[in-house]
Amino acid sequence: MSLKIGDQAPNFTLFSSDLKEVNLKDFAGKKVVIHFFPMAFTGVCTTQLCTMRDNFGFYEGLGAQVLGISVDSPFTLAKFKEDNNYQFPLLSDFNKEASNAYGAIYEEFVFNLKGVSKRAAFVIDENQKVIYAEVLESAGDLPNFKAIDDIVK
Repeated sequence: MSLKIGDQAPNFTLFSSDLKEVNLKDFAGKKVVIHFFPMAFTGVCTTQLCTMRDNFGFYEGLGAQVLGISVDSPFTLAKFKEDNNYQFPLLSDFNKEASNAYGAIYEEFVFNLKGVSKRAAFVIDENQKVIYAEVLESAGDLPNFKAIDDIVK
């Protein structure tokens, strides 16, 4: 299922790298920038999230919440967050429910791994509607950060 502009954002409850439950509805009333990424500690994923880290002040200044989501465990994500000084929550979709709901999952990934999050970016508005959706087929591609920035403004 592919999400489209105007769709209601699927709600999720995931554990953060701090082992706290995070629900999308917790952020109702503010824009949310969601970045799905395949695997912590890999080159393109690190670039994707470091780009968000380096522009965090822009999003924070606009009152937008940034979230990173992968199927990695919360413990792996905690170390990834610590090593890269990410200021935003990293959420574990270990059971693949959010990745499936957002249409951001590979049936089969490299090394015959199944159920890995696709690289994707979504912007959710204050009413929990999708206002930007980008799901990339190639894990080597990065989201369109300029388009994301423009929609958050």
